[in-house]
Amino acid sequence: MDLLQLRCFQTVARYEHMSRAAEELRVAQPSLSRTIARLEAELGSPLFDRHGRRIRLNQYGAMFLRHVDHALSQLEDGRRALNDARDTGLGRVAVASETLLTITHALGSFRAAFPRADVRLFQSNAQEMTRQLRAGEVDFCAASQPLAGTNLASVELAREEVLLAVPRGHWLDGRESVRIPEIADEPFVSTRPGHWQRTLLDRLFASERLTPRLSCEGDEPGASQDMISAGLGIGLIPAMSRRAGTDSHTPVAWVHLDAPDCYRVLTLVWNRDNYLSEAALKFREFITSRPFMTYRKPDPRRVAAQDRADRADRRADGPADLQTGGTVVGGPGDS
Repeated sequence: MDLLQLRCFQTVARYEHMSRAAEELRVAQPSLSRTIARLEAELGSPLFDRHGRRIRLNQYGAMFLRHVDHALSQLEDGRRALNDARDTGLGRVAVASETLLTITHALGSFRAAFPRADVRLFQSNAQEMTRQLRAGEVDFCAASQPLAGTNLASVELAREEVLLAVPRGHWLDGRESVRIPEIADEPFVSTRPGHWQRTLLDRLFASERLTPRLSCEGDEPGASQDMISAGLGIGLIPAMSRRAGTDSHTPVAWVHLDAPDCYRVLTLVWNRDNYLSEAALKFREFITSRPFMTYRKPDPRRVAAQDRADRADRRADGPADLQTGGTVVGGPGDS
């Protein structure tokens, strides 16, 4: 059993699809199939149930996957610890969020305060964030709904009202508030199941024994206000969008929902078992040191001046100190 076999198994287990796993691993599918077969032979147990060309992780595979995730995460932690020991910078901090707009200003402020930190941002739904924390792919998740998993710790960052956004000229334009039964027949713009907006929408309607009527559901929460503004429906938007003045370029009308628990709780979640670099520790301290909603977009002139000073310091320190971070954004879309 070697690392290659374990990484192949982890990827196949994630996709439960040989072709997709082979594509990500950049290996031929027959070669990947043989690798998994050898691993199963070494373990003396099948890890997948096979139905024709379809595969599903079985109970033995799920059990083994938990140990593989932990082992590979520990190895990655060791690699990062060695890199941090060699590097005179702060190391890397990787953050996942369901909606990027939520975390952008706080991350930008952190990057301005610590320009030598390697900051990476990913857009993920709740299920993917849980997997990323378990695998050690991210240090923190900015989650708007509870994440399931063992050894997870969290701290509340913010609690804010969620508003109903409607197109200008809509019959609700000008209303102060509305109850769920009044909008039971309205078409809703929302996200797919798994995103916090959809979870909240379904819960609010279920409390009235109703089901929302959807006109659009997608994976780009940041596009919801644009579609609402275009008249494609109404939808739930966090109050921070109103405070940010997004309706100046994407005009909508805002209405309060007269419903219990119509708010979202934003938490910072991390895995207690994972290694945290100096950058990650400083990020956690930074983001919890003041009210989350007070973070604003940093002054680009100040950031540019700090970057110039930082580059000058690195040139003075010599080539051993040339590794510094940028911001890498991964995920299907902005928000």
